[in-house]
Amino acid sequence: MAKSGPQRYPGASTTYWYGSKYPGSAMESNVVVWHTTEGTSVPTYDGGSSAPNFTAMPDFTAKRLVWYQHFDFDVSSRALVNRAGGVQTNTLNVVQVEIVGTCDPATHAAWQKAGRQHLYTPELPDWAIRDLAAFAKWAHEHHGVPLTSGVTFKAYPSSYGNSSVRMSYTAWNGYRGHCGHQHVPENDHGDPGLLPMAAILARAKGATPAPAKPAPTPPKEDDVTPYELWAYKGKGEKRDAYAYLRSTEAKVDALADKVDALEQRPLTDDQVAKIAAAVAAHPALAQAIADTLATRLKD
Repeated sequence: MAKSGPQRYPGASTTYWYGSKYPGSAMESNVVVWHTTEGTSVPTYDGGSSAPNFTAMPDFTAKRLVWYQHFDFDVSSRALVNRAGGVQTNTLNVVQVEIVGTCDPATHAAWQKAGRQHLYTPELPDWAIRDLAAFAKWAHEHHGVPLTSGVTFKAYPSSYGNSSVRMSYTAWNGYRGHCGHQHVPENDHGDPGLLPMAAILARAKGATPAPAKPAPTPPKEDDVTPYELWAYKGKGEKRDAYAYLRSTEAKVDALADKVDALEQRPLTDDQVAKIAAAVAAHPALAQAIADTLATRLKD
């Protein structure tokens, strides 16, 4: 089948071009299959033998995706398993995109702990959604790939293997639009996990992102009660709230001792709610908090 339309995505680098080594099959692509590389750099793809058509690499400083193209848009790439019999995968009118990052919450947590900057598909920043949407829009306008997705993107690792979202042979043969590696039959991979496909397609159709909420102005400590500062800090910054309480009305030795002990233990949401309620309800602020903390420490 002859190719039609522009074959190179504007601005994409051909530094890692594999089209000469692996000519592939010409086709009219009408499906985009999304992947994650599960790494933080452009893979070698075993010299191109397992490469997709495109790789999207995050540039965190510039807040944009840098695109690399490995094959023409309407040429089969090689990132899917294709077993004997059954259905065709790589050659069934699909263009494939690898997002450099992870869909695995365990990997995400480990990289966060190590201070390793990365994309995590369930929590993509707006600029990544914007640039993925720009690609989807271009694929629609120049190749007719529908801006639709008739599948559910399932969170990893439940998306791995023969999950509920893996397509049947019939469904795969008739599919058009956007899907993930997790949906392709004859494959067991679960990437790209919980990719925000609806947000990407909405942006490709012209939706504007919701304006970012301005950061709240921190209250001046001299003008607020410890409870008001606690409410501002929120549950994610309990230790700072404790430090403030200890430096103002809460300069009570018994309370300080209990706070020191409690800082070594995580608070549950229920405990936070009970402590906050006690602070709000009793004028004797320091004593109310002290009593509540003492009760919680006995649990």
